[in-house]
Amino acid sequence: MMLDGIDTWLRTAATKVHEEAPALTALDQAIGDGDHGINLDRGFTAIVAMLNARVPAEARAAESPAAASDLLRQVGRTLISTVGGASGPLYGTAFLRAAAAVANDGASSATAYVAALEAAATGVGALGKATTGEKTMLDALVPAAAAARAALDGGSDIAGVTAAARDAAEAGSEATIPLLATKGRASYLGERSIGHRDPGSASTALLLGVLADVAARA
Repeated sequence: MMLDGIDTWLRTAATKVHEEAPALTALDQAIGDGDHGINLDRGFTAIVAMLNARVPAEARAAESPAAASDLLRQVGRTLISTVGGASGPLYGTAFLRAAAAVANDGASSATAYVAALEAAATGVGALGKATTGEKTMLDALVPAAAAARAALDGGSDIAGVTAAARDAAEAGSEATIPLLATKGRASYLGERSIGHRDPGSASTALLLGVLADVAARA
């Protein structure tokens, strides 16, 4: 979880989120407020502006857990202040918890990534008072963290660990389609929520997919 990789991931993710914003919004129109893609696009646009505004000395700061943690913390705060609905606090919390985990981890990037992902999943679950199987972003995030941990324990490097997380997140997101929503706005629809992919899980899978692509090219 070093600075160059995080910066590249965030900028690439911002482009991908912008491209996929209509699709994410369409998913949310089916079972939510209908603004998930719009809100997330606004948040990542603000993240890129924050990255561009960092002073050269800060942008070239030593590749350290502390520097990576600080950047992730800034991302979390940016998302909380710019993304509307539930997504801002949830994604903001994910990044803030990841920041705390990275700050406490001086090991390899693969180990730091797994710690950050696990902390993010725990934070989102606590804030939303949710767990897996309730048709939320946790249905992508929790399996991703578990798969990343298993890959790390099996000896995988950062590319292998992020790929495992990507695949698990995508599978978890797809698995939300037949689920009955019991949390969030989608829960108001009852059985009408069945048959639709959860937008939060879709954006989670998107972000982890971009990160895996960046790690594979590093």
